[in-house]
Amino acid sequence: MIQVNNVVKTFDGFRALDGLTMKVERGSIYGLVGPNGSGKSSLLRLLAGEPLAHTGTVTLRSGLILSCLPQDTGHLSGSLSDFARQHQLDLTRFLTLLRKLDFERVQFDKPLESLSAGQKKKVLLARSLCEHAHLYLWDEPLNYIDLYSRMQIENLILECCPTMILIEHDRAFQERIATSRIELLP
Repeated sequence: MIQVNNVVKTFDGFRALDGLTMKVERGSIYGLVGPNGSGKSSLLRLLAGEPLAHTGTVTLRSGLILSCLPQDTGHLSGSLSDFARQHQLDLTRFLTLLRKLDFERVQFDKPLESLSAGQKKKVLLARSLCEHAHLYLWDEPLNYIDLYSRMQIENLILECCPTMILIEHDRAFQERIATSRIELLP
């Protein structure tokens, strides 16, 4: 699905992803591990096609559909129905997934900008889960997420077996769902 060859990303003279070479195979769940600043989020952004300066090559299979879950939730605004329409989501499925993530119905009518960080993360998770993609790129999906929702997310991933690359500092979660680890060195 993806081939990465000898990729280096430089930040203020510091080399991250120093010569990273990897291959993403269909049906695998890759856990990215490494200290802060090792380039984990940058790698996901490169794979998602963001124009980040780097050396080396990133080759994606033609027609590859990605679903990205960013770490940041601060950009959310408007209503849930507007958000669903903007992202071409089936509203009923989207709201059902939110309920499965323990999102209270009373929150459905609130503007997104008024939601807590955890509720915003659930909105982004439900959006990604609604998208039919070949590869899911998730950056810290469990940030601000309660224990019940963590269990729901874990069960869903184990049940559906998507091809995924994720960054998650919850080691137990990552060890349970990741089929492979990609360790990035500082």
